[in-house]
Amino acid sequence: MSDKDQLKEQRQQIDRIDEQILNLLQERKEVVQDVIKRKVENQLPVFVAGREEQKTESFREKASRRGLDPDWAEDFLRMVMAASRAAQSAEKFPRSTEEPKHILYVGGDGGMGRLYRKFTESSGHVSYSLDKGNWYQLEEMAPKLDMVIITVPINVTVDVIERLAPKLKQETVLADFTSNKSQPLQAMMDAHPGPVVGLHPMHGPDVPNLSKQLMVFCAGREQEKAEWFKKQCELWGMRIIEADPGKHDHVMHLVQGLRHFVALLHGSFMKEFDLNPNEMLDYSSPIYRAELMMTGRIFAQDAELYADIVFANKERRDLLLAFFKHHQALMEMVEKDDKRGFIREFESVTDFFGKFASQALMESGYLINRLADRFS
Repeated sequence: MSDKDQLKEQRQQIDRIDEQILNLLQERKEVVQDVIKRKVENQLPVFVAGREEQKTESFREKASRRGLDPDWAEDFLRMVMAASRAAQSAEKFPRSTEEPKHILYVGGDGGMGRLYRKFTESSGHVSYSLDKGNWYQLEEMAPKLDMVIITVPINVTVDVIERLAPKLKQETVLADFTSNKSQPLQAMMDAHPGPVVGLHPMHGPDVPNLSKQLMVFCAGREQEKAEWFKKQCELWGMRIIEADPGKHDHVMHLVQGLRHFVALLHGSFMKEFDLNPNEMLDYSSPIYRAELMMTGRIFAQDAELYADIVFANKERRDLLLAFFKHHQALMEMVEKDDKRGFIREFESVTDFFGKFASQALMESGYLINRLADRFS
């Protein structure tokens, strides 16, 4: 009897169990649809962190009692819950105000503008889009507007603010989505006498939903007038952080400016030495595959957008110049074959990272394992 014949009964049983799992997931989806309806009726947010954490912890304990790996069980549950949130995000959302608000997205035909217009309209608010082709409509729109959000490229943000603000009612909330906050926030306060708030959605336009995404709020003037929008973000399932604009920008110089330039450095070097990324994948460990993918995703996007981010302001450019000087100092180790110097610097950085290194090891290990399992 062949191995296939010996395992036929067990394989049929596994197929039946898999069918039952799918049926249960379908049943769960139907219950979720009822949850969606009730959340909209009762003005409840899509994502409730406490509920998910309690659910996850309980699921891990139940898995352990059944002899199942709790980490695997948590992964499974989180994928199921993510699918539920995605389903909720495809439906209507509760509205944070009794009456609809009128929100204008300047640059509303761009990626971020289109994304937030969709969620604005799904929540029962009224959205408008203003771009080069219909700027003439601003005067007609302005009396209706409760909020204006500027979503144009960094290099034209201040010009747009100065052109737009004089047309607005004083009580209209003026905001922006720019990844720099200090300069646009000051420009908005100089140009508009009413409420001003700086916003930075920490995600791109390609996210399937806003659940668990991060929105940074930077106070400008009369920011309490924008509380309803903050509440709306929470109802979309977003996480909220309130930040000082100067501190936000200092961190963004590293998170965005330096990181994106390092990606250019990596990609440019590969091009110069004809290191084809497809060929490199065949010889890549999971960790390098992850790094290569993070580099590659940048070059699948708009060059002008990244140029605006990297060359956003003098402070960011100064940081890059300091980076190059530091890079030059480290080059001397290679030129002098200074292995001991490399070890000293490595251990010094280890001390600087402290316990974060352990967290990074754990989280990156999780990502690497998932990546290897899915795409190897």
